[in-house]
Amino acid sequence: MFVLKYILKGPYHAFRTPESRELLKLFRKYGDVKRYEAREVTFQGMTFQVPDCMSFLFQFQEIFVEQFYKFNTNSAKPVILDCGANIGSSCAFFKREYPNAQITAFEADAKIAKILQSNLSKNGFSDVEVINKAVWIDDEGIEFASEGSDGASIYGEGEKVKVASFRLKDVLDKTPSVDMLKMDIEGAETAVLKDCANSLKQVKNIFIEYHAFPEQAQELGEILNILAKNGFRYFINSAQDRSKPLVNHRYKGNDLMDLQLNIFGYRP
Repeated sequence: MFVLKYILKGPYHAFRTPESRELLKLFRKYGDVKRYEAREVTFQGMTFQVPDCMSFLFQFQEIFVEQFYKFNTNSAKPVILDCGANIGSSCAFFKREYPNAQITAFEADAKIAKILQSNLSKNGFSDVEVINKAVWIDDEGIEFASEGSDGASIYGEGEKVKVASFRLKDVLDKTPSVDMLKMDIEGAETAVLKDCANSLKQVKNIFIEYHAFPEQAQELGEILNILAKNGFRYFINSAQDRSKPLVNHRYKGNDLMDLQLNIFGYRP
């Protein structure tokens, strides 16, 4: 179903770039792999340990085909804060696009952080700083549930464990310039952005994956207001589209969230 939707997005969409053609090849090879069955995957001349092939395929589409994280910069050494770095796909993209980038990669899940470190090291990206802590509003730790791939969340189902955390606001206040702030932190983004509302002046580009959970208030308006007050223009697209949204209040196959959006912020 995924590959069919991808092909039908537009004329020649699936064949228009080398990356889109590679995605089709990856899907043919790994699309039928059982969920959460680890594989070693070769792509873009790199080899990654991948804990869940389906999640990786979606990552590859967004990161390497659609290039969600590409930004303009005049800096020879752009500063990038990768919050929710997962297994390192985003870090690899950043290092390919900006070889001298100074990247700090934050990953809360200890098992995934080990894979992240290994993937970066064996593919020649050993200068990326990896921090195994959750992005949060304080440094007192936080409880979250891990589902074994890229969906660890404070609102996740299943047994929760307490992990170390750090306050993003403190990092931003100590960093004179941030060329790219990427936030894919599975539901913690609203609280973190509200905490950082007065600490975004030095951020030039921002990506936020916004999640809304039925039992929580939807605070998209507040996030957009924070971006606007900090001088950002923004663009939004849906990460999980659905038909008849006034009837279908949740995504098929994902009962946890009722809204997931990609928010891109940039300075004009």
